[in-house]
Amino acid sequence: MDIEQAPCPLPFALPTLFDGATGTHMQAAGFPLGSCLETWILEHPKILQDLQRSYLDAGSDVLTAPTFGANCAALSAHGLSGEVEEINRALVALSREVAGDRPVCGDISPTGLYIEPFGDTPFETLVDIYSEQMAVLDRAGVDFFLVETTTTLFEARAAVLAGRTVSDKPIVVSFTCDEHGRCLSGADLLCALVTLQGMGISAFGVNCACSPEALLPHMRRIAPYARVPLLVQPNAGLPENKDGRFVYTLTPEQFCAFLPELWACGVRLFGGCCGTGPAHIGALRTALDALDKTTAGTPMRQEDDTFACANNKDAFFITPDIDVGGAIECSPELPEAIIDNEDQPHGAIKIMMIEDEDPDILAENQYLIGKPLCLAAHDPLLMERALRLFNGRAFFDNTTQLPPACLAQWASQYGLVCFS
Repeated sequence: MDIEQAPCPLPFALPTLFDGATGTHMQAAGFPLGSCLETWILEHPKILQDLQRSYLDAGSDVLTAPTFGANCAALSAHGLSGEVEEINRALVALSREVAGDRPVCGDISPTGLYIEPFGDTPFETLVDIYSEQMAVLDRAGVDFFLVETTTTLFEARAAVLAGRTVSDKPIVVSFTCDEHGRCLSGADLLCALVTLQGMGISAFGVNCACSPEALLPHMRRIAPYARVPLLVQPNAGLPENKDGRFVYTLTPEQFCAFLPELWACGVRLFGGCCGTGPAHIGALRTALDALDKTTAGTPMRQEDDTFACANNKDAFFITPDIDVGGAIECSPELPEAIIDNEDQPHGAIKIMMIEDEDPDILAENQYLIGKPLCLAAHDPLLMERALRLFNGRAFFDNTTQLPPACLAQWASQYGLVCFS
């Protein structure tokens, strides 16, 4: 049974046009780099609200509250980690005042922290950071969450787990990637899509980093596997240094030139990131309204008898008869066992949770895994802990008996693929 969490419906009809950049316009209006953007906006609310009114006049269906860096980790750099509640509430109120009856999303940034073993931040600390901000945003009245400019899969997973713990509102996740379609931690976009749509996100996309033209091949590649709406919010081209100042040079006409091709491959949510303004959004509105919407999106490529899994970098499409080989026990020798398994003909690797510390051993060494992961345990608590820490989408082959209710819950919360 390939149980996927049914995504929470988005609070708008498709297609939908988001707004454009905020930060680059605040810089142009006098925001001093290195300062706290969120508090600067609160000190200059008219600048933000005038910009947001311009986006609505240009045709935006959704406004993005300027809460991007308002988590306690980002605010701590300015000595403001204790003001998450006040800052997020005030920023949402500014956007809500302008939006009227249009949806407002709570914008959520990467924390900049890295989990062990690449950093010293426990995964659950990331979940706590996102839980705090997303709970405040929920109480402040946002209609959905936008986790954007995401650079690592573990942060995206932490945000999704946090959001689904504190709220029942939709979660949209958008990554930034390189020219090969990989984010900073090495995860491929398809890997991220497979993992996160299995966890029940409501839409998936790409923002920042590059131009619409550069994003097009990545969207074409992942679209056949998408079971949720796709979002693109590109920059107005790559920044160019002119007289010591970075500028974005794509004209509104150039920016929306690839809209028909993005539509044809299934993209239904559009907007702009760095360097875009009301003119770019206006051009998108005109192009979107004029588009022949009878053009079908890309059909799903995944076959009915295959199941989507992912390790921390790549996606796989497997069948129930996949050869997993013998189960590997977690131990200090796990790295060597994983490497040895990579040289074996098995199509997947199976790792057994036995002792209390096993999920942590798995988490520390999961980046060595190059195959689909089959997780096994006799203890449901150990199994859940391993699923929570695994940075991908694992599967379960039913060789260890675990309660069906637990399997259904894990399929919903962590995207576990269960072979009955």
